[in-house]
Amino acid sequence: MSPTDAETLMLLAAHFLALGVAVMVFLWMIFLHRHTRALGQTLQQIQRIHPPVHGAAQRPSTWLAVRSVEAERVRSALAGNGKFFISPRVNGWVVVTGPDLPDPGEDVDACHLFLTALSRELGHVQFFHAEKFSRHHAWARMDDGCVTRAYAWAGETVWNQGAKTLAENRLGMKCSGYGENPDVEFWTINENAAANVEKVPLLAARWSIDPAILHRANGIAGESSRLY
Repeated sequence: MSPTDAETLMLLAAHFLALGVAVMVFLWMIFLHRHTRALGQTLQQIQRIHPPVHGAAQRPSTWLAVRSVEAERVRSALAGNGKFFISPRVNGWVVVTGPDLPDPGEDVDACHLFLTALSRELGHVQFFHAEKFSRHHAWARMDDGCVTRAYAWAGETVWNQGAKTLAENRLGMKCSGYGENPDVEFWTINENAAANVEKVPLLAARWSIDPAILHRANGIAGESSRLY
């Protein structure tokens, strides 16, 4: 075989190799396209059968649940300075959210006074607080200005009043006393706090209502006052 024939064969082999690679790439692109389309169709079928739940994204970190009163009465009780959101009454409950609701981790005494003052005016008031990042959490039940049950944790227990309710016990919520657990490992305390945060909406659903089921567009905007 002459050098010219060898070069020709090498060129042909190179062309066939390039063509083979191009065909493989083309077939791979067709496969990916079909796979992506099939996956999309599967996801659509799953979503039709099990619609996605967006409640967690809509759930606030702090909220009130007020029983058996009209939304306008709640608005009147909170009239003053600050921003808030008041839901319509749903299943006998009015939900209040907003940046001016108290944070027990910042000032638990102010939180206590705010809730008792509001409860004296509105009757039965519940308070919930759950922050995933800090793991701070709290829940409280007030009747006519009296605390029937309250617990708040902000790196340590800052409020623990009244006997644990049946719902707390059944959910396995961890409630330490003041100054307790000094020798418990940091990770254990953190795990307990994280578990409590996840269970706060479950407790709210058992005590009253989970605000994730509400739609913000149906609420009443207004102003709130510090009642303490």
